[in-house]
Amino acid sequence: MTDSTETVLADAHGIHDDLVRLRHRLHREPEIGLQLPRTQEKVLEALDGLPYEIALGQDTTSVTAVLRGQGSPASAKRPVILLRGDMDALPVQEQSGVEYSSTIDGAMHACGHDLHTAMLAGAATLLADRVDQLAGDVVLMFQPGEEGFDGAGVMIREGVLDAAGRRPDAAYGLHVMSALAPNGLLSTRPGTLMSASDGLHVTVHGAGGHGSAPHLAKDPVTAAAEMVTALQVMITRQFNMFDPVVVTVGVLRAGTKRNVIPESAVFEATVRTFSEANREKLQVVVPRLLEGIAAAHGLEVTVTYSTEYPLTVTDDAETGRAESVIADLFGTGRYSRMAQPLSGSEDFSRILAAVPGSFIFLSAVTQGADPLQSAYNHSPYATFDDNVLGDGAALYTQLALSRIAELAAVVQ
Repeated sequence: MTDSTETVLADAHGIHDDLVRLRHRLHREPEIGLQLPRTQEKVLEALDGLPYEIALGQDTTSVTAVLRGQGSPASAKRPVILLRGDMDALPVQEQSGVEYSSTIDGAMHACGHDLHTAMLAGAATLLADRVDQLAGDVVLMFQPGEEGFDGAGVMIREGVLDAAGRRPDAAYGLHVMSALAPNGLLSTRPGTLMSASDGLHVTVHGAGGHGSAPHLAKDPVTAAAEMVTALQVMITRQFNMFDPVVVTVGVLRAGTKRNVIPESAVFEATVRTFSEANREKLQVVVPRLLEGIAAAHGLEVTVTYSTEYPLTVTDDAETGRAESVIADLFGTGRYSRMAQPLSGSEDFSRILAAVPGSFIFLSAVTQGADPLQSAYNHSPYATFDDNVLGDGAALYTQLALSRIAELAAVVQ
C-alpha cells in the first residue's frame, strides 16, 4: 500500500459518520423511477461548497458533477474519468427492521443504491480535497432510474458522456450485495459480467364462456399454461446449455371466477441472455412458438418482445487496473475474481458499451451473518452494512486518481 492509498483510505474512514448519516437519510425517503426530487436535493446538499460544475437532468432528476483538476497537463486531451452511482429505490414494502427503515409506503432501498449514492458523495469530497493533484477531470454521474427505467440511457441522451467537454477515457461503477459473499469482499471479472435483460408480454385471446362447457368457448387459460411450460422446453431443445438463457414468468393473470372461462389470459416474463446471438435468436423463436401454440388451439395471441438492457461487458485492461487498485487499497485478501457472470442486468452496460471501464461488486452483508442465508438484493428483508461506505468512497476516489495519473503521464 502506497502513502497515497493509505491517505485516501484513512480520509474516507474519517468521513464515515457523514456517509452513514447521508445513507440513512436516503434510506428513510426512497424514491422510485426517474423522478427523485428529495434524493436529488440531498445529493446537492452533499456537493454544496465543493468546486464542482453541476448540471441537472431535464427528463430525470439526475445530477452530473464535473471536477476540473488543477494539475498539469493543460491540454485538449487531458484525462477524463467517469464514476457512476445510481440513486433509485424499488417498489418494495420494507421488512428489514432497521431503525432507519423507509418512511414511504411501498418503497424501499432494497438494492443498496442509497449506499452507492453516499459512497459517490464521499468520493466527491475526497477528490475535491485533491483537486490540485488531479491532472485531469472527473465526472460524477448520480443516476436515477436504474431499476427498469433506463436512467443511464436518459443521461447519455442528455450528454453525461460529454459533460467534461470530451468523452471519458474510462468509467467505473460499484454495486453492493446483501448476500452470497463475505462482508467486505470485492469482486468482478473481465468480459461479460452480467446478462442482457429483455421483457416478454403475452396476451392470449380466446372466447369466454361457462366453465362447465369449455367446448362452447375458446379457453385462453389452458393455452397460456401450455405456453409457459413450452418456453422452458424450448430453451433446453433450441439453445446450447453452455450459452445460458433464462426465461422466468413472473406475471400470470386470467379470469375473475372459477366457473367462468375468461376472454383472455396474460403473462409476462423476464428474459436473460449472455450473448448477442441468443438474444437475437429469442426474438424470432419465442413469437414463433407462442403463435404456433395459439393456432393449434384455434386462438390468437399478441406477443411483444421488448429489448431492455444490453450485456454488461467490462474492458479487460480497465478491469485489470481496477484489480490493482483494490489490491493497493485493501490487500489481495479482499478480492476474488468471479468465475462466471451474474444473470442480473444493469443499465451501466450502456456506459461500458460507449467507454472502456469496469463494474465492481462489494459485499455489504451484515457483519457476523451467513452470506448464504442472508436476504438477497431486492428482498424486503435485505440489509446492508454501513461499515463498507468508507471503503466504497475510497475505491471510487482511488480509481479516478490512479487512472488519471497514468493517463496524464502518457499525455506529458
